[in-house]
Amino acid sequence: MASSNAPNRDRSYTPLAVVTGASTGIGYHLARVFAENNFDVLMTADETKIGDVAVEIEALGAKVYKVQADLSRPEEVERLWKEIEATGRPVDAIAINAGIGTSGEFATETDLDRELKIIDLNVRSTVHLAKLAARQMVERGEGKILITASIAGTMPTPMMAVYGASKAFDLEFAQSLHHELKDKGVTVTALKPGATDTDFFKRAGMEDTKVGSEGKSSNDPAAVAKQGFDALMRGDQEVFAEAWSTKIAGTLGGMMPDSVKAEQHKKMAAHGTAKK
Repeated sequence: MASSNAPNRDRSYTPLAVVTGASTGIGYHLARVFAENNFDVLMTADETKIGDVAVEIEALGAKVYKVQADLSRPEEVERLWKEIEATGRPVDAIAINAGIGTSGEFATETDLDRELKIIDLNVRSTVHLAKLAARQMVERGEGKILITASIAGTMPTPMMAVYGASKAFDLEFAQSLHHELKDKGVTVTALKPGATDTDFFKRAGMEDTKVGSEGKSSNDPAAVAKQGFDALMRGDQEVFAEAWSTKIAGTLGGMMPDSVKAEQHKKMAAHGTAKK
C-alpha cells in the first residue's frame, strides 16, 4: 500500500506500469519517473534488493507491486505475468529493461554459459514478455511498450560480441513492432542509451575496461530514464539517450564505416584498457 504521508494523487484512474530490471540503474529510475508521473508500478528484478527499492518508490505516492524473478528462465517470465494478471489491472505501459553483458574475446576469454544467459535474458525474455503484453494491449486497443536496446546495437561490438548482437536484436525487434502496432493503438519505443553510470559494468566484469571505468560517466541513468519515458509518452519510435555525445554518436554512426566503429569499440571494451 502507498505510504500514508505520500503526496496526493489523482485516483480517478491511475495507470499501471511494469518495469523489469528495476532494482538498480536505468530500471530503477524508470520506476521512479513512472511513479512521479501518476503511474502505479509493478517492479521486478532478480535480487532481493527489489523489496527495499519498492519501498522507496512507494514513498512517492504510487501503489507498488514487487516481484523477484529471474527472467532468463521462461517459467519465471510466465510467473511474472501471472503476478501481473493477479493485480486485476491492465498494463498501460511496460518497460522491458532487464539485461546483462560480458566482455572479452569470444573464442578464448568469454564463458559460454554466461553468453547463453545473455541471450536468454536480453533476447528470449524480451520477446516472451513483449508477446504477452502486446496481446493484451492490442485486445484493449491501447498501451505503450519501451524496450531498452543500446547504442551498441547499432554497430559491431568486438570484445562484447554476444551482448552487442543481443541489443541489435532488441533494437530491430522494437522498430519492427513499432510499425506493426502503431495502427492498433499500441506504441513501441526503443531506448538507446550509450554507456551509462550503472552497476552493469561491475556485473559484467568490465571495471578494468575503458568503457567500464571512464566511458560510463557519459550518461546519467536518471536522465536516460526521463528521456526514455518522455519518448514513450510521445509514442516515438526510438531515442538516443542521454548525453549529447551519445546523440551525436548515434546520429553520425550511420555515416561511419563499420571497420572504424569496430576498432573504436574494441579499444573501449578490451580488458586492461582502464587507466591505472
